[in-house]
Amino acid sequence: QVQLVESGGGLVQPGGSLRLTCAASGRVFGINVMAWFRQAPGKQREMVASIIPGGGTDYADSVKGRFTIFFDSAKNTVALQMNSLKPEDTAVYYCHCQADYKSQYWGQGTQVTVSP
Repeated sequence: QVQLVESGGGLVQPGGSLRLTCAASGRVFGINVMAWFRQAPGKQREMVASIIPGGGTDYADSVKGRFTIFFDSAKNTVALQMNSLKPEDTAVYYCHCQADYKSQYWGQGTQVTVSP
């Protein structure tokens, strides 16, 4: 089992920045991929960014050049730096990981609201 706890959401004006953090605990040595997803009201959950510890990253087209995902192996923490935020980035953001190439785990979600 892996437990994921997010922090860092909030209200920000358009053009502003936020940094989300997700701390993993439990069976962390089995983690293969960590990612951030988001879900806006009335929309499907979508992948925002993913990272393979020690490997590469992937981003949704809508956030490329604005968001950056980081993984700190010493702290088992994944962060999402969000710059140049837009109102359409408003959503609940979820931390996700895959472990042992099969098990899926989710955090509880953190609200990000981009509004004047």
